[in-house]
Amino acid sequence: MVRVLVADDEAMVRAGVRAILARDPDIEVVAEAAQGLEAVEAVRAHRPAVALLDIQMPVLGGIAAAERIHRELPGTAVIMLTTFGEDEFIADALRAGADGFLLKADDPRELLTGVHAVAAGGAYLSPRVAARVVSGLRSGTMAGGAPAGRRPARLTERESAVLALLGGGLSNAEIAGRLRLVEGTVKAHVSAVLAKLGVRNRVEAALVAWESGLVGRGADRPTPRDGTRTPVV
Repeated sequence: MVRVLVADDEAMVRAGVRAILARDPDIEVVAEAAQGLEAVEAVRAHRPAVALLDIQMPVLGGIAAAERIHRELPGTAVIMLTTFGEDEFIADALRAGADGFLLKADDPRELLTGVHAVAAGGAYLSPRVAARVVSGLRSGTMAGGAPAGRRPARLTERESAVLALLGGGLSNAEIAGRLRLVEGTVKAHVSAVLAKLGVRNRVEAALVAWESGLVGRGADRPTPRDGTRTPVV
């Protein structure tokens, strides 16, 4: 059972999100919050696997709340669920430690897919958000830090393989299956990759994989259960 917190300052939006999540018998909404500070406290009290946060909330905004949850309560993955899909919001959310980014206008199925993806240790961007990220990387508007082409050079061959699959949106279990490793070994490799790249989470590492050209080969992309290919980062 995936335990979820829903945080949005509009009660009707929270009710709608809860209704969508209720379609999946493996997801349980354990708490709601109407503002960012309340969301952080609810995560501390209920320890959900996933926190769904709106960006614009009173007292403490969603991005600031995501940063606090990522820093203080790393056992909870964060998905931003918002109306605002501008590049700056996406980049700021990912830098704050968000594991996923969805738009409220997305297909409701994306919400269910995203919750399961980040709960399993992966990262998830909805197709429209992923398209903006890829476009931003190509144009240079989302690139930052050390030149992407040099950053992965500090990784071992095995770590580079893990980074490529991580960039394809695979969870630790899926990476373990692909590379024929035990999941504990993959976790250790992921930790080493994050430390060597100087990034804070899997999404930032995935962006480095995209910037560096490690992702793009068909073998690095997961295939969803319905057989279609979704642009997951």
